[in-house]
Amino acid sequence: MSRPSRRRGRNVADSNEIVVVGGGAAGMMAALTAAELGADVRLLERNPKVGRKIYITGKGRCNLTNDCSPAQVLENVPRNPKFLMSAVTRFPPEQVKAYFRALGVPLKTERGNRVFPESDKAADIVDALFLALRRSRVAITEDRAVSLFTDETGAVTGVQGEHGRYPAGAVVLATGGASYPGTGSTGDGYAMAEAVGHTILPPKPSLVPLEAVGEDCKAMQGLSLRNVAIKVRDDRKKTVYAEQGELLFTHFGLSGPLILSASAHMRDFGKRQYHVLIDLKPALDEEKLDQRLLRDFGESPNRALHNVLEGLLPRLMIPVMVKRSGIPGDTPVNAVTRGQRRALLELLKGFRVDIAGPRPIAEAIVTSGGVKVSEVDPHTMASKKAPGLFLAGELLDVDAYTGGFNLQIAWSTGRAAGAGAAQFLQDGEGANGHGF
Repeated sequence: MSRPSRRRGRNVADSNEIVVVGGGAAGMMAALTAAELGADVRLLERNPKVGRKIYITGKGRCNLTNDCSPAQVLENVPRNPKFLMSAVTRFPPEQVKAYFRALGVPLKTERGNRVFPESDKAADIVDALFLALRRSRVAITEDRAVSLFTDETGAVTGVQGEHGRYPAGAVVLATGGASYPGTGSTGDGYAMAEAVGHTILPPKPSLVPLEAVGEDCKAMQGLSLRNVAIKVRDDRKKTVYAEQGELLFTHFGLSGPLILSASAHMRDFGKRQYHVLIDLKPALDEEKLDQRLLRDFGESPNRALHNVLEGLLPRLMIPVMVKRSGIPGDTPVNAVTRGQRRALLELLKGFRVDIAGPRPIAEAIVTSGGVKVSEVDPHTMASKKAPGLFLAGELLDVDAYTGGFNLQIAWSTGRAAGAGAAQFLQDGEGANGHGF
């Protein structure tokens, strides 16, 4: 694409300005891309600062992508991966890393090919993007977009905010999903897209803590388990997820990195029932674990079971394990039968937690659902319903597993939408019927 001439003016009423709605990852990338291609860009952000949600990603460290191929990215996208093929191929992880290094952010790669800033500070990513926006002369306006306005043909010609009206030659909608509403992701974009003809697939939480049946998790709330293995099974006894890592017991159920990842594979709540099996000793097979039990019992044959278990389990977990085993906690371990020991062994290798459902969408890291992707051009992110509208990021009905893949989607779709909007104006298809 040839570089169009840049106009010097910053008149809000100029209908050939590209207005990007949303200052998150996808929105900032879209604004920067359009500006790089010569467009005049205005970024509308409802918060006083851009990048609010980026600050909390990766526990404040910002897992900005995954060091893998485009094909591997798509393998980690359970919903509509084919739609993302063009965008991810044209702006893959390798280019994302190069982009941020060029902005002056040193990067490092950790376990699972997760890419972070060397500083472990998400703020470095946000600051780099903000400075790039300033250098590119993107006008950042603090306002909340409430609707899109269109002409008699149905083409989008601008954005109505709470504090102003912003005519535009093209609009990029990148308002995020409905997760973490405190960061500004309140689902506003769904209503705006629907108002101009788009179909919205009901938003659901993904990468979200899980509510458990019963009171056992509540009895262990605050307990974090590291290096445990889990299997998630549905009511057909199908294993939908298996991995090793860290989880947390809470007053409502389960959370932690392992559980957030597992939740993305549990997509049929309402149709299916799920349970989590926790292997508390994944480094020991059943035979070796049984030998460990026999050794512990043999070293203190007259001690009560609940005391001996302190060598195997965290204190908070012992009352629950004793209750589930059916063995009175004050039973001397030399009185524990072979069958009782077997029951205890099975609990240690498969502690079951029945899942009632996911926590509310406001607690999810990302949202599944959103704008139906068949109504969006996968190459440019252009709306097929409303000319002049482009969509990017979590607003679309795509989401991925943990590991940097969701931010990769944001960068790739934002890049495609920014380029698509700039091309739209260069081709003379803006609101005034001419380029810039």
